[in-house]
Amino acid sequence: MTAPALRRGAVSPSWSELAARVAARSGTAAAAVAAGGGLVPIPAADPIEAVATLLAVRAAGGIGIIADDRSHPDRRAQALLAAGAASAVQAGSAADGRPAWASFTSGSSGTPRLLLRTDRSWADSFAAVASFLQLVAGDTVLLPAPLASSLSLFSVAHAAAMGFALRFPVGAALSPVDIADATATHTTPHGLREIVELIEQGAAHRLRAALVGGAELDPALRTRAEAHGIRIISYYGAAELSFVAVDIDGTGLRSFPGVDVRIDDGELWALSPFIALGYLGADGGAFRRDADGWATVGDGAAFDEASSSTDDPRPRILLRGRRDAAIQTSSATVIPADVEAALRAVDGVEDAVAFAVPHPRAGSLVGVTVQLSAHAAPLTSAELRDRVRETLTVTHLPRRWFVAAELPRTASGKPERARIRDEALSGRTARLA
Repeated sequence: MTAPALRRGAVSPSWSELAARVAARSGTAAAAVAAGGGLVPIPAADPIEAVATLLAVRAAGGIGIIADDRSHPDRRAQALLAAGAASAVQAGSAADGRPAWASFTSGSSGTPRLLLRTDRSWADSFAAVASFLQLVAGDTVLLPAPLASSLSLFSVAHAAAMGFALRFPVGAALSPVDIADATATHTTPHGLREIVELIEQGAAHRLRAALVGGAELDPALRTRAEAHGIRIISYYGAAELSFVAVDIDGTGLRSFPGVDVRIDDGELWALSPFIALGYLGADGGAFRRDADGWATVGDGAAFDEASSSTDDPRPRILLRGRRDAAIQTSSATVIPADVEAALRAVDGVEDAVAFAVPHPRAGSLVGVTVQLSAHAAPLTSAELRDRVRETLTVTHLPRRWFVAAELPRTASGKPERARIRDEALSGRTARLA
């Protein structure tokens, strides 16, 4: 095939050239698979080379672990340590199948874990995703998130199976050249914001659709993207669960095709063919599975029963954030997602992360670190408090305000919650006046 397979800057090997690169690595890949017991860490500095090596490792019967040192300096070390537990790669019942892909969880609330999944756990959703994006021969899908993220690795698997091209950014931040020839993108809200800002600054583009996951999408950002002809398909999922719910028209999340959703005591559970096998070489974590195959990562949710209809009986799913992040303050339970959504709706606020601040009498106070827009007038804590009073109850109003020029983010674009909270409480993040 002479059509481009991967693009980065002016470099664009075709599918036949990529196949030749994979074949040239076959001997080295086989030796690495044998030495690592099946798991092979792969540097990600050059994503085109990394994908070629990843496919060579897969052809040799192993699993490539894409290392990413940008948001987690210890990620490569974790990958190397994981190779010591490689005997687990051979695990997996006949029903589950053998592991074929490995990716790191986001680590937004703590240490990332290495997650194993089968080929089919991703492949079974390829047709639905292609339909949502209306992918055709000759399309190029832009991947702003680092290759190490499960979001990007999913699209690598999808492209290898269906033959569309992938575009990788030249640098850490997107530039006009990165969006010039892409017709679709699979990204996070953070990546979509970068794309929209480039377009608003005059960058030419051909984007017609965006698949957006990894964090909750701000409705205002959806509107800005749609104003430039980009159709938005947002979804809720997790590295452990893959796709769970999708919003194709801005009316709210509903269960993804092939996924059953239930809510037990405010906690969302999913039953689908997309669920991962489990973590490698790590105990604990958010991922739990019951005897019937239902799985959860502990995210809170509720059904909007009034939203179902005869045309679509699926109720809208209202996400409430990770339940173990709830803030107990003065006998009230505050869900950080509620506070963050109210603040993101304020003009001039790019993003916000709420967390518990220890307090001797109240137990905890609601604290928040905000990232303010560089293009808007500065806001004070008093001004922000006034603007969210009508949407937040008194118990949900933040009492401690911090400000960061840029919120630290994981490889998948999620805010690094544990780090943001630690930096605020240790005084490393500035207080908002």
